[in-house]
Amino acid sequence: MDLQIALLLGQDGIVNGAIYALLALALVLVFTVTRVIFIPQGEFVAFGALTLASFQAGKAPGTLWLLVGLGALVAVIDGVTAWRTQRRHRMAHIAFWNLAYPLLTAAVVYCDSPQDWPLVLQVVGALAIVVPLGPMIYRLAYQPLAEATVLVLLIVSVAVHLTLVGLGLLFFGAEGSRTTPFSEASFALGDITVNGQTLWVLAASLVLIAVLYFFFERTLYGKALRATAINRTGAGLMGISTTMAGKLSFLLAVAIGALSGILIAPITTVYYDTGFLIGLKGFVAAIIGGMASYPVAAAGAILVGLLESFSSFWASAFKEVIVFTLIIPVLVWRSLTTRHIEEDE
Repeated sequence: MDLQIALLLGQDGIVNGAIYALLALALVLVFTVTRVIFIPQGEFVAFGALTLASFQAGKAPGTLWLLVGLGALVAVIDGVTAWRTQRRHRMAHIAFWNLAYPLLTAAVVYCDSPQDWPLVLQVVGALAIVVPLGPMIYRLAYQPLAEATVLVLLIVSVAVHLTLVGLGLLFFGAEGSRTTPFSEASFALGDITVNGQTLWVLAASLVLIAVLYFFFERTLYGKALRATAINRTGAGLMGISTTMAGKLSFLLAVAIGALSGILIAPITTVYYDTGFLIGLKGFVAAIIGGMASYPVAAAGAILVGLLESFSSFWASAFKEVIVFTLIIPVLVWRSLTTRHIEEDE
């Protein structure tokens, strides 16, 4: 290995690490707020990329019908609950976000030609379809079990993951897709060439991390999420809705996942099940951070990206094994240094 190859591998590792860092932050956010190990995080990476690819191919994405179907289910459940609890003033809000919004989105997609939209509108359209799925899935799958043990929530996550993988195959087929790059430019930095899409991935990751930092430090909703993450019971006693916190954490996690998929779709072929492996590597980074520390999880993600990149050069057949083996010494170290507290049944 010479210096040029090392620089190229380092570049790939940092780009991959930036995506893993976003997914790790999303996983830590969801776990600290809701105690859910969000295994389906990776599926939304694939959904975001493949929804955009469907737009560019002139097809209506299957995720659009998933949005309409889940919205109808949530509307029925929340509508009945609001009626029985004499909170009928919420009926209009429930109907708009769960019925009117999905149907309006479907009407726009079918009455217009998304393949003729500018790239920025296609990206916004893909996010508008995929991101609302997060709170809907939380409402249907996790909110009724909000007080269950972590093990029960993990089993539910596995079930949701398997369901979404199957739906991804149904919606998009087994063929992979790529999307139009955000930029065709390339820049020479010494002995290596950096393309514009790589810079887009790095810049978007840094901006998103900065926005999340501002959100948690400076906004009321961000502070409510932090309070819920620190003490769920105490936050509820102080008037913070843990249901709202759960929905908001899922909204942010799915938005991060979908945007990550859109960023990587021009530089790698995305299949219906691609997101699972990407999400697992983000999970390794989150484990390095103890499922609690955002900075350590981000640093762990860069480590995972670099390890994967250099492993692909030295032992490409075992690169996944090497990456996932990293989790073993981390778990051993944490088991030896962390005081275990039994969870209340």
